[in-house]
Amino acid sequence: MDLGPIQSARPGLSYDQIAEILADIALQAGPAIMRVYERPDPGARLKRDRSPVCEADELAERVILDALSLRLPQWQVVAEESASRGLIPVCGRGFLLVDPLDGTKEFLDRNGEFTVNIALIVDGTPRAGAVYAPALGKLWFGGAHAYACKAKPGAPLPPAAERRELHVRPVPSCDMIALTSRSHLEEETKALLSALPVSEQQAIGSSLKFCLIAEGLGDFYPRFGPTMEWDVAAGEAVLRAAGGKVLSPDGGPLCYGKKSGGYRSGPFMAWGGIDSARAADLVRSSLPAPAAIH
Repeated sequence: MDLGPIQSARPGLSYDQIAEILADIALQAGPAIMRVYERPDPGARLKRDRSPVCEADELAERVILDALSLRLPQWQVVAEESASRGLIPVCGRGFLLVDPLDGTKEFLDRNGEFTVNIALIVDGTPRAGAVYAPALGKLWFGGAHAYACKAKPGAPLPPAAERRELHVRPVPSCDMIALTSRSHLEEETKALLSALPVSEQQAIGSSLKFCLIAEGLGDFYPRFGPTMEWDVAAGEAVLRAAGGKVLSPDGGPLCYGKKSGGYRSGPFMAWGGIDSARAADLVRSSLPAPAAIH
């Protein structure tokens, strides 16, 4: 695959190969996270935006940034904890987005539903990404294709024979499986769930929701509340590679790289196998009024 003017440092590197590199780096961040996870005091505090952060976020980000600088040095990196300190580089057409610990609340609650998220953005779209859940020992990654495998923190990336290729399931006309945030359930989400033919609803933390849809274990994940681009990008990369999509409520794509907006992400729906027009129609017919979307 030709990456044009943003060629990789290794000629001819495909998005699948980049996803493998990101997956391997996510695995290497696992031990730092788990060391803090197993401590009685994770060193938690609130940042200026009132969101929680702990030592695991900072240690994992350091591991990831060091590894990215060695293995993918041609791309600038926007990382959550660095950005919170005002360290935001000037990015070109391609850049990397890092959330070293997505689901800090789940981490502090000790429920295991937290992830490491790393994604490559090209022209506003996630093209490769990796999501790793160290407490669960499971890894998802994708570029042109999506894969899942078991992997222990710090272990090398499992070989191809130990990976399972992922494909979304077609979104059914009834008995949909909805995945929702464990920590955030907005009124718009409640209204949408009550209007759509949902037979099962599962509350799950972090970017795991994207990965379960990629595995064919769910149909959609609506989110109207505030998120950041690094919360979403890696999960979208995996889901896209498995045949799914992440759309705004009107059916358009999400766009990444909004530095002027502080890298905030707008409302979105993560879907399994569905046509964009049908997805937009379902949302439009289910929400009471456009004013409900903010």
